[in-house]
Amino acid sequence: MGTLFYDGADGFTFDDRVLAHLQAVIATKLRRREGFLLLWMDRTAAPDATLRSIWLDPSISLQFVFAHPTLPELNRDWLTILTEKANGNGGLHLDDDLRAEIREEVPEGTYRSARKRVVD
Repeated sequence: MGTLFYDGADGFTFDDRVLAHLQAVIATKLRRREGFLLLWMDRTAAPDATLRSIWLDPSISLQFVFAHPTLPELNRDWLTILTEKANGNGGLHLDDDLRAEIREEVPEGTYRSARKRVVD
């Protein structure tokens, strides 16, 4: 598990694969000087999940710390989905289903096919 340290906070843990994809999307947005909202269900802080949200802005300190010495391979489809979400009005809502696919707990493409069914 990697950790996202944000503005002096204790840190938020994510699977290294998830964190690597977040890092790529966040770095792109901040490099363009675009702030946005990141939301996720934090299941590490308490017995019950807590909805967390942070405003990411180029002026706020941010650090990514990975548990392993090499970054996981990035998946272009997941980056596209995360970027689309980050560019939307609701911010980047990191759904549990997408996180499960990125962690390889469900087959690749599961999130996208489920999303198409909801939209249709």
